Amino acid sequence: MLNYNIDRLQHTESGNFFIIAGPCVVEGSEITFSIAREIKSICNRLGIPFIFKGSYRKANRSRLDSFTGIGDREALGVLAGIRSDLNIPVLTDIHSAGEAEMASAYVDILQIPAFLCRQTDLLIAASKTGKVVNVKKGQFLSPGSMKFAIEKIESTGNQRIMLTERGTMFGYQDLVVDFRGIPEMQKEGYPVVLDVTHSLQQPNQVAGVTGGIPSQIGTIASAGIAVGVDGIFLETHPEPADAKSDGANMLRLDMLEELLNRLLAIHKSIV
Repeated sequence: MLNYNIDRLQHTESGNFFIIAGPCVVEGSEITFSIAREIKSICNRLGIPFIFKGSYRKANRSRLDSFTGIGDREALGVLAGIRSDLNIPVLTDIHSAGEAEMASAYVDILQIPAFLCRQTDLLIAASKTGKVVNVKKGQFLSPGSMKFAIEKIESTGNQRIMLTERGTMFGYQDLVVDFRGIPEMQKEGYPVVLDVTHSLQQPNQVAGVTGGIPSQIGTIASAGIAVGVDGIFLETHPEPADAKSDGANMLRLDMLEELLNRLLAIHKSIV
């Protein structure tokens, strides 16, 4: 379903980077489809390969009363509908080995959250589905340490792998992106993605709601393209203030095309 070889996630003939984008969590069918359609329309105009993302369930919330989802099967059904009706590849997170087989029936890419990137059983279960596995680098790991996650996935014979940088903890309530890590992880031979919006989170706030610095999305994304990242990951929503998860660090949807045009200009200047 991808516009490039999904086995190795090579770029299209246009040579552009790809993007992984969508809301943090599936909030309902209508709004999720609406976001997917708009992003697809923008990416089609600009010639950028697009993977839609949406968590079918949020397992890692700060507070007990935070929104976690509309129900696993219902949310996965929405993702499957986007995949088939809009003919675009879809990504979702999994959090336990038992979720891998269930989620793989609905999506193209299984994503391993950063805080679970060392969980051997989870990595093995995801890789055994045969799906592409996108592993987010833990905020506590060096880029070089990601080779061990790769080895676990490759041990099953699956070489459909992506790695995603999402910042490193700097103190208790901030994240910093070390851009040296992108070429270091690329040495492993797999596509490397920069998660722009999660890299701008401000976690562990005393109110129990994660903060963010969305005004810096353009800065981080531009720097990532300049150093040669293969793909950009970002979360977007028509009204981030009303989003049910991670609204504090999301890009407003009507700002996406302007950002992507800026990134394309940078990309064309370095290739």
